[in-house]
Amino acid sequence: MSDELLDDPRLTAVGLLAETFIGLMNRLTAQLETHGLSGIAFEVLLRLARSPGNRLRMSDLAAQTSLSTSGATRVVDRMERDGLVTRTPCPTDRRSSYAVVSEAGMALLHEALPGHLELVERWFTGQLDPAALRALLDGLRTVRDAIHPDAVAGAAAETDGT
Repeated sequence: MSDELLDDPRLTAVGLLAETFIGLMNRLTAQLETHGLSGIAFEVLLRLARSPGNRLRMSDLAAQTSLSTSGATRVVDRMERDGLVTRTPCPTDRRSSYAVVSEAGMALLHEALPGHLELVERWFTGQLDPAALRALLDGLRTVRDAIHPDAVAGAAAETDGT
């Protein structure tokens, strides 16, 4: 194997992304656990709260997270038992349902967000000047959209009732 392959900047880019993500998630997860939240429960609450009507179809929630459809169902089942989300049927498709953040879920999210944002600022966004942050966000969206085109499924306001 050629040493040139080992020094390929593509390997460096993927390696740096992985190291950054893992390190950042370790720091963020510890803070979320002080509020009784797992990283995935926080992600679900945040995605629901930031969606129109504070809700997403279960299939869209799975597409926007790192969960499979069955994984999203299991997480929402647990969160529903804990009173953080509810489910409502889709009025136009009996096979679908929505996950909706509850008042208790929204309250817990608002409790956890200040500390979470402080850590995001300290360990991520605050490390970059505004131009570098914009460039990073643009680049990450481009790559995300290429490899995970359904990542924003359900995020736009629903205008046709579906």
